[in-house]
Amino acid sequence: MPSAVEICSNALLLLGAGAITAFDDGTDRAALAGNLWDTVRDDMLRSHPWNCAVKRTTLAADADAPAYDYSYKYLLPSDWMRTISVGEYGAEPDHRTEGRYILCDDAPLYLRYIYRNTDPTTYDASLVGCLTLAMAARMAYPITSSASLQQAFMQELQQALRQARAIDGQDDPPDTIGNFTLLASRY
Repeated sequence: MPSAVEICSNALLLLGAGAITAFDDGTDRAALAGNLWDTVRDDMLRSHPWNCAVKRTTLAADADAPAYDYSYKYLLPSDWMRTISVGEYGAEPDHRTEGRYILCDDAPLYLRYIYRNTDPTTYDASLVGCLTLAMAARMAYPITSSASLQQAFMQELQQALRQARAIDGQDDPPDTIGNFTLLASRY
């Protein structure tokens, strides 16, 4: 799989600009790509629970308890970007996210979350394609001064995202409703 520089270089090639060899190669194109990369990557990772950016962990309670409402507070991992679920599957406890903490009454706390995966070599091929289009869309106007080209790349990105998210979601089994007494009473 390609590196971050290769993804950005491919985006520049789609725009008809020259390729880059590094974010600090001294060209304006490289500086632009280097400035945008982290933001575009993080936006893309945060937008969907990509299988290549999901982690599970068990959090230990912080020494200081919240002032009220909850018994425990848990510091979120340093690479946390977005919470997918809290607690064991099917038994999500009442919780709140405040700043870099999750407040909850359960101990310990199980967390499934999207993490800041900075290694593009672990990305799915569809995600790499979407990142390339996203970088092309973000760099289109600064490189070409064409708002219509930027809009065309945005539309292509939206279509690619729909397909990539659908494919990524097919890797997991479908969620089931579960065995709840309310459902059983209907039968």
